[in-house]
Formats: sequence, structure tokens, C-alpha cells
Amino acid sequence: MKIYGDYHTHTVFSHGKGTIRENAEAGIKKGLKEIAITDHGFRHISYGVKRKNIKVMREEINALNREYEGRIRILLGIEANVIGYDGKIDVDDEMLSYLDIMLLGYHFGAIPSTFSDGNKLYFLNLLGKISLSIREKMAEQNTEALINAMNRYPVDIITHPGSKVPVDIKRLSRAAAERGVSLEINSHHSQLSVENIRIAMEEEVTFYINSDAHIPKDVGNIDEGIERALKAGLPFERILNIRK
Repeated sequence: MKIYGDYHTHTVFSHGKGTIRENAEAGIKKGLKEIAITDHGFRHISYGVKRKNIKVMREEINALNREYEGRIRILLGIEANVIGYDGKIDVDDEMLSYLDIMLLGYHFGAIPSTFSDGNKLYFLNLLGKISLSIREKMAEQNTEALINAMNRYPVDIITHPGSKVPVDIKRLSRAAAERGVSLEINSHHSQLSVENIRIAMEEEVTFYINSDAHIPKDVGNIDEGIERALKAGLPFERILNIRK
């Protein structure tokens, strides 16, 4: 069993500590064949990637792929933010034209599309921590927003589902499977948890185990995620970045 690629890593273009080259070098040392550079969507108030840098990143990755040909392939991606419950995210068509892969998740600090979206994303999800009824209601609405986003955009992976806001894992897994979208077992966050992996396994959804590395030395470090997958009894053929 061997990790083929790590499809969730951050760089200095958002709030990572390493460069694209340093992440690639770390991936080579770990024996990876692919890595994705997936910095945060531009509407994150603290560390979103700047729009103007997407083209810069594309050009740098193209050059590095020529340099590292046969050793590792670098993909340009983004970890987009849900900013509207209608499925709106902080990626536009111009940005999409530069990307090889798109990840999507919830992050506090992303500027919402409307006041109503902000009220749900921040206020009601926060109230859900002390009110079960509100939590259950928001889990359904958060899930619906992700499904709407999958219907509107070419999403490849849902990142750490359930980590920031509650979601209905079973419903999300079914919808993702129907649309060819994978769920992430994140080795940096606690989701997917063992329990939620087991729930997701009941549907035909596929998985990635990623590092969510914010420093180069963590690229390819997915032991925590593998341990959860093993405990859940997840068949490794359903994990798309693992090779036996």
C-alpha cells in the first residue's frame, strides 16, 4: 500500500509556509507521483489567494512540471469556499480556466455572498453548537449548499466534510457519488471521522486521503487518515490516491 499523490497542500500563496517548489521537492522525497497545490479561494478574508496570482502560479507550475518531468507532476488547484447557500463559491470562470483540480469546503473567514448567507454560515452554525434543533436544521442547509455547488461547478473533492459546519454525511455521500465527486479523509483535521467514513461507505462514493499540508515537510503525511480508514474498514480500492 502506497500513497500515489497528495491532492491538498498549501503554499505561501495563501497561508502555507513553503513554496510550490518546496512542496514538490517534499513530495519527491516521499515517493509521490503527483501533488496538487490547493491554496484557499480569494474571498477568505485572512489568507485567500489573490486573483492575480492564479496566472503566476499556473506559469510557475508549468515550468516546474517541465523541470521535474518523470519525477513528479504538479497540479494547480484551489480549495474554494462555499459563500452562498445557492451553491455559490469564490471561483469564477477565468480562475477555473487555469485549474487542473478543484477542492471545495467550508471555512470561517470566507466573505459570504449575501447578508442572509453570512447569517446562516456564521451565526446559525454557531448557535447550532448549543441547540440540537438548529444544528440539525443547519446540517441540512449546509449539505444542500454543497450539493448546489456540485451542480454548478466542476468540483473534484469535498474537503474535510463536517469539520467546520455540520453536514448530513449520508446525503452528501450519495449526492457526491452521483456526480463523480470524492470525499476527503483529511489527515490534518478530524473529518472524515471513523464513524462518518462508515456512513459514507454505505453509498458508492470514492475517497481521497490528503495531508492538508501547510508546511513542506507535511506533504504526503497521511498516516492519521490511513489509520481512520483502516478502523472504519474502508476498502482501499475506493481510495483514489492509494496504490497497493
